Amino acid sequence: MPRLRLIALLCLATLSAPAFAVDSAQPSPAPKRRPHRSNVDSSSLEGKVLCGYQGWFRAPGDAAGGGWVHWSRDSAHIAPDTLTFEMWPDMAEYKKQYPAGRFTYPGGAQACLFSSADPETVNLHFDWMRDYGIDGVMVQQFLVDLDQPDTTRILGLVRQAANRTGRVFSLEFDMSDYPPDKALPAMQAYWRHLVDDLKITSDPRYLHQDGKPVLTIFGFFNDRFTGALANQMIDAFKQPGKYQACLVGSGQWSWRTVQDPAWARAFRRFDAIIPWNAGNYYTDAGVSHAQTNYWADDLAEATRSHTLYIPEFYPGFSWNNLQRTTANPKSIPRRGGDFLREQFQAAHQLGIRTAFVGMFDEVDEGTAIFKVTNTPPTQGYFATLEGKPSDYYLRITGEGTRLLRAGSPDHK
Repeated sequence: MPRLRLIALLCLATLSAPAFAVDSAQPSPAPKRRPHRSNVDSSSLEGKVLCGYQGWFRAPGDAAGGGWVHWSRDSAHIAPDTLTFEMWPDMAEYKKQYPAGRFTYPGGAQACLFSSADPETVNLHFDWMRDYGIDGVMVQQFLVDLDQPDTTRILGLVRQAANRTGRVFSLEFDMSDYPPDKALPAMQAYWRHLVDDLKITSDPRYLHQDGKPVLTIFGFFNDRFTGALANQMIDAFKQPGKYQACLVGSGQWSWRTVQDPAWARAFRRFDAIIPWNAGNYYTDAGVSHAQTNYWADDLAEATRSHTLYIPEFYPGFSWNNLQRTTANPKSIPRRGGDFLREQFQAAHQLGIRTAFVGMFDEVDEGTAIFKVTNTPPTQGYFATLEGKPSDYYLRITGEGTRLLRAGSPDHK
């Protein structure tokens, strides 16, 4: 299922003169080492478990000044009928909190939400990654947002938090909802800005592979644009020189069986591939499981193509507020963590050591692994963790990371 992205108050205009914010993603001061801190190796993508990081939540009064972005359809107002997110975050550890209208917790206390534009919020999320043994993130950068200064601000906050906690980070472009014929120049302009002006790829915490900075591009679906354009995008970022990247392609899970010659070639030219699996599931005796039966053939084909295969894991799925289906809610149940745990186990059996978890903070579609409350406000519809502790999915992801790192029984 392709990712649905709710982009508030944005147009699809061409980036003729990108208004990138130079000051918001500068290097942080030299991080103070903590005795227990262990830096993740940033020189290799292999053997990492990385989470997608949206960082797109905003609140009235924050530094971004955009109102209730990604919490509500109405940036000036939040109420049960305006909600666009599915799970209420556990707010116990957030230093900066924003009262969420008339929402109250079961005991009557005012309910609050966070803003990703606050450094305190991003720092807390990276503290969790460090504490639970998660390697780092791919920061989602939507092409429809690239001319917004706030986009670069979030990348800067991630950069600083990664340096402070010893995590790794890299960039992921998301082409969703952007005109395909304008995508390549927009990505090239922003990438040059990051390399030349902000020197993001020279940061010691920026992830590299074979000496090249890792860059992921999401949106490679053969029903969205031509294979010729896909190959043109690949050519641009694999061209030797200053802007060359270790290119990770992400898109349809059925990439291996695409018959169009240009697309078949494109899918085998990436340095690494992340087939998007969220929403791809089956039921057996009424129990839902993520589809993983095609991973072995994918792995074999990627290996033949000298491509690093990176499966995408997700903990479940739910977007009833986003789709306004709360009267008849539908979801892919988390099954008390077993849904996600099975994906780690399937990868472990195949000897896969590198994986992508979608997502760290996406409560919009119920795929977040960060801390979520089981006692959300009584107003409105909210999914919970089925009684599991709020950090349960951080623990599963950390345990799963250690499992993959150990290697499979058949690949030692």
